[in-house]
Amino acid sequence: MDSFAATRRSLHGLAELLIAGPQFRDLGTIRLKVSGDGVEGAKLGVRITADSLISDRGPTSLTGTYASLAAKAGIRAGAPTGLYHDTSGVDLGESVEVNMNDAAVILGWFAEGQRALNIFAPSAEPVLWPEHFDLGITLDEVNYGISPGDSYSPRPYAYIGPWTTREGDFWNAPFGAARTIDVLPTADAIADFFAQGQRLAHA
Repeated sequence: MDSFAATRRSLHGLAELLIAGPQFRDLGTIRLKVSGDGVEGAKLGVRITADSLISDRGPTSLTGTYASLAAKAGIRAGAPTGLYHDTSGVDLGESVEVNMNDAAVILGWFAEGQRALNIFAPSAEPVLWPEHFDLGITLDEVNYGISPGDSYSPRPYAYIGPWTTREGDFWNAPFGAARTIDVLPTADAIADFFAQGQRLAHA
């Protein structure tokens, strides 16, 4: 596994095991959100940046195992149970593998995606979901979102996923349409992509 993929997997694992799971057990929701240069719980005050896990005990460096990191931060770690099948695949006994440069790219992409979704649909509330580790909204039976990469694409990408299949050159992915960070490097470009997809989805 290359450095970027390993970092993405570790950030996903941290978000799922140290934020979404504890938040669900204590507060009843798995929803996460983008916050500045990091991600955090929608209700739980725990945050991940490119180099730290920040809890009420202060910042903790992203080193050691997930279990040891959780213990330092005072978190009862573990994934949400019984809610979804796709997971980070991370075990609490594994070591966290985060390259700060790669993490900055991933978290920066989420931040651009947050800005893009706010431009495109200012009244919608983007949610970072822990099962697929993607940020998105749904409008009129069409999903719009941002992924840091996955089995579909190793590169971060923006996506549009109509609930009903659409046809045409724009729709280049099995789930609808996707464009990578290399094609859409800014929030404005991502928002334009979403707007174009919305027009075509409802044409």
